[in-house]
Amino acid sequence: MISVESLLRERKSKGLGNLIGYFPAGYPTVEDSANALIAMAQDGCSVLEIGIPYSDPVMDGPVIQKATEQALSNGFKLKNVFEIVRSIRSQSTVPMLVMSYWNPIVSYGLERFAQDLKEAGAQGIITPDLIPDEAAEWIEISQNLGLERVFLAAPSSSEERVNLAAESSRGFVYAVSTMGITGERAQLDALARSVVDRIRMFSNRPACVGVGVSTLEQVREVNSYADGAIVGTAFIKAYEQGGLEGLRAKVNELARGLD
Repeated sequence: MISVESLLRERKSKGLGNLIGYFPAGYPTVEDSANALIAMAQDGCSVLEIGIPYSDPVMDGPVIQKATEQALSNGFKLKNVFEIVRSIRSQSTVPMLVMSYWNPIVSYGLERFAQDLKEAGAQGIITPDLIPDEAAEWIEISQNLGLERVFLAAPSSSEERVNLAAESSRGFVYAVSTMGITGERAQLDALARSVVDRIRMFSNRPACVGVGVSTLEQVREVNSYADGAIVGTAFIKAYEQGGLEGLRAKVNELARGLD
């Protein structure tokens, strides 16, 4: 199975951009979320980002919060994410990363979670609230299991922190486009480009931009200087308003910005 990093590099070498599509596990149900993510893979997402619902999502905007709250109220449990990953893997070879706050993983058991995730068929984890200098155990476990690990670099990050995030990440470095929570923005902040430039100073690790990316023009712009655009809120809104067909239409629309 191809790694996230290898896929990003391969597509870029062919002059193609990358679309990383986020969707919450268990929204609105476990089966529905698996079907939504499979559709996203079929219709143009290079990589899938599967969000684990959490009761205190400090980085998530109102659209994602509402979706994850519905998933939790419908009975989502952390173990269901492995069922979702297996369901996707049975129908697609697309690389998958789970995005999770750290507390649920620690509660489940870090080594157990990593092993179960690998066996299900995912490539690794994005950890928005775990910083590399507090991640020694995860770095060791992920290295041993061959799992990718994605850390964040933000406009407020010091040069030292950007360097550490770049050195510690495998797969890509998550370049946060702006300060604040996720959500659609009319104009993607110019700060995104500066964060990617700073990552490039320290590493040739792929850098993908997230937080606020929602339009065809933004996907195209981000891919002109970064290795991929991360979209979440726009996909959830499309699903909320038009179901699976609405989601497919939105993925197809944004995927046109990858050529």
